[in-house]
Amino acid sequence: TTPAHIKAIAEVMKSYAPRKIGENRHRTVYAGLEPLVIDENSLFVNVGERTNVAGSRRFARLIREKKYEEALDVARDQVINGANVIDVNLDDAMLDAEKEMPLFLNLVASEPEISKVPVMIDSSKWSVLEAGLKCVQGKGIVNSLSMKEGEAPFLEKAALVRQYGFALVVMAFDEKGQADTLERKLEICRRGYKLLTEKIGFPPEDIIFDVNVFATGIPEHKNYGKDFIEAVRILKKELPHVRFSGGISNLSFSFRGNDIVREAMHSIFLYHAFQAGLDMGIVNAGQLTVYDDIDKNLRETAEAVILNTDPSAEEKLIDMASSLAGQKKEDDSVQEWRTLSAEERIIHAQIKGLTAFIEQDLSELLDQGMEPLKIIETVLMEGMNRIGGLFGSGKMFLPQVVKSARVMKKAVSFLEPLMEQGKEADGKGAGTVLLATVKGDVHDIGKNIVGVVLQCNNYNVIDMGVMVPLEDILQKAQDEQADIIGLSGLITPSLEEMVNIAEEMEKRQFKIPLMVGGATTSAVHTAVKIAPAYSGAVIHVPDASRAPGVVSELLSRERREEFTRKLKEEQEQIKRQRESSREQIILLSLEESRRLKPSFDWKTIRSFEPFQPGRHVFTDIPVKELIPFFEWPFFFLSCGMKGKYPEILNDPDKGEAARKLKEDALSMLEKYKKDLSVRAAVGIFPALSTDDDCIQFFNESGKNDEVFPQVRQQQKDGKAGLCLSLSDFVLPEKESDGKKGWAGCFACTVHDKVKRTDSYEMMVMEALAVRLTEASAEWLQNKTAEELWGYKKAGFEGIRPGPGYPACPDHTARKGIFRLLDAETSLGIKLTESYMMVPSASIAGFYFAHPDARYFSLQAMGRDQLKDMAGRKGMSEAELERWLGIDVLDK
Repeated sequence: TTPAHIKAIAEVMKSYAPRKIGENRHRTVYAGLEPLVIDENSLFVNVGERTNVAGSRRFARLIREKKYEEALDVARDQVINGANVIDVNLDDAMLDAEKEMPLFLNLVASEPEISKVPVMIDSSKWSVLEAGLKCVQGKGIVNSLSMKEGEAPFLEKAALVRQYGFALVVMAFDEKGQADTLERKLEICRRGYKLLTEKIGFPPEDIIFDVNVFATGIPEHKNYGKDFIEAVRILKKELPHVRFSGGISNLSFSFRGNDIVREAMHSIFLYHAFQAGLDMGIVNAGQLTVYDDIDKNLRETAEAVILNTDPSAEEKLIDMASSLAGQKKEDDSVQEWRTLSAEERIIHAQIKGLTAFIEQDLSELLDQGMEPLKIIETVLMEGMNRIGGLFGSGKMFLPQVVKSARVMKKAVSFLEPLMEQGKEADGKGAGTVLLATVKGDVHDIGKNIVGVVLQCNNYNVIDMGVMVPLEDILQKAQDEQADIIGLSGLITPSLEEMVNIAEEMEKRQFKIPLMVGGATTSAVHTAVKIAPAYSGAVIHVPDASRAPGVVSELLSRERREEFTRKLKEEQEQIKRQRESSREQIILLSLEESRRLKPSFDWKTIRSFEPFQPGRHVFTDIPVKELIPFFEWPFFFLSCGMKGKYPEILNDPDKGEAARKLKEDALSMLEKYKKDLSVRAAVGIFPALSTDDDCIQFFNESGKNDEVFPQVRQQQKDGKAGLCLSLSDFVLPEKESDGKKGWAGCFACTVHDKVKRTDSYEMMVMEALAVRLTEASAEWLQNKTAEELWGYKKAGFEGIRPGPGYPACPDHTARKGIFRLLDAETSLGIKLTESYMMVPSASIAGFYFAHPDARYFSLQAMGRDQLKDMAGRKGMSEAELERWLGIDVLDK
């Protein structure tokens, strides 16, 4: 867009007369990189809300932790799954939304897959809305303004929205409150339209009215559904060119859990509202059905409730809902597959994960004279190939794939004894992949899932388990003639072990590719640390779904050379970008950082002494007590299913698999509750902090019992411009006047007493154990805050940072926590030489009861702090750097 280019455009356009204002007002146009046009022929417009911190706990966590790349994945998933617009809301007490909004929106703008759709900037604060308005490309939507503060502020802000070139959502809300009747809806929208169009000339096609969907169950509110539809119908005729929106799922909240009734209500409501002129809104596409396909009695009853045509309809619908509770929609095709040929029945069973008829159908093929080996090589492999294709194209999800592996395993187990002598399947498949969790690390959930997924893509997988030494991995790879080695690790020291293995592979002149994955691994670490140590291909695989594609490329004779060349080019680029970003990091000296620590009135804070100090142990915590603290979104994510909860249960693509997964999970919790031992311990001890960022714990006799050196930020944190350390939240020794403050520590674990061989049950139970551990940590913190320490009664929440996490990256701190809690004896948790916890479904950390305590992270630390902390811990700088896993800069 140089002056010369603009001049050329102007020359071409000289012969065209400008369009007349208003001639296209029957069309509403929003735009990202691509236009979204709404006219009389348009279908319903879906607005994606997962990039809303109030609507997605995962998205909120990623933004708080500055994990913007993963947060962008949330936005990308929405667009891929069909969102026409993405709603971005960053209003959160722990976030500087005015700063975060433009930062995230600028990142969105750099991603064509996301920025192709319009953005709806969503906030209750005008300053945040305007910060977003200043940086969004294209034409987006502001959500929202209302007249609750009066006409003048409303018009002032609306004029600025127009100046920025955005459309505007106007809530039916004024100085008297929210519109709750047809008359009030009409009154507010008419007034808003008149003000916007006559006072400031706001284009009517850029006005979106939200006239409020309600469903309270209160008799006085029976007309809410009808009033919404009628308001849209009347206003659509009266107010030319405006658009209408609404939150449709609000209509059926009282029937949550009853999919049949909810689907019927949504479809009936939309049937009438869309005809009346509703243009867009929030509705779960998975909870829609065809209007004419709804059972006649249910349709007539629900319609009577929504349109308020029968005073007794509400009671009828409640009775009908009770009889329908727990039922699933009929599927006429359920038994149709049993009429297929034996080959197709077997393949269908593989895809659907059905084991009931597999031996019967295999026997039919055997009776027809087909050899067992032939069945494996043709029918079963064809099924696995189809599964691989469905999984790779996103039409099948991880829990289903794992169930498919179970069917395959049962089929092969049935056929193997029947094979003739010497006729063995070579088992080699498309290639052999050796998997292992490296020495010192006990986590293997991700590795196990990768193994199952690769097996379902016809690869031979050798899984060596956890805590596998370098020598054993490389010897096994040579013995089995592995085509690829895959390494898994969760903790920071595992990254160093992966580098050691890469170096040893280079020394021994290995040529096969090396894959790495796990929670702490990254494309950056792989490019900067591991890849330079080995001349062969080294690739980071972030999740199980990517593994088959990566392995296919690495083993393809036609594509592997080009794939490896591009991989190495990308890794070189990552290295250059990292060096550039490191050069831009400005760190304060440790001395200056300590001068910028926060200052508190400890005379007030010190009064919050615990109700029940000391150590408390809880064994065999009932699983049912933990369910309210269970985080289902993270459970689904760990099982390879991404999506907002509970919406994922009704997602048009994932819903069936997600509902089945949750049903299986709850069933397994009930089935194995006697085999799951949930244990926890908490200790609340006298404590003081020191000038050199240490926290001292004292025993009952007042002797110094344990010292925990802490790290400190060397970059200013937030608006206050402070440099934080966890030691800041404990009473300083120099301000103690001979008294003590308080600090705590905790540990939680789940012992699963049953060893399972079924791959599906293993995956689900491993994921459940991790979530139960996290739930027990929430349960314990709640119990501590309310009963043992009581700081919740003082009006604040407290924090529970754990070793290995951003505010406390020192893994070795677990040793001190375990000693204070006597965790090995009381809870049965053991620490490995790498400070990993066994069972792996365990968690440990600190408690800080301070009104200003909060989580924070370190981007990097200076060499001066590393040296200082190494002295405090009595270890070498190199050893400490290994346990911290933080970038250490010499400047």
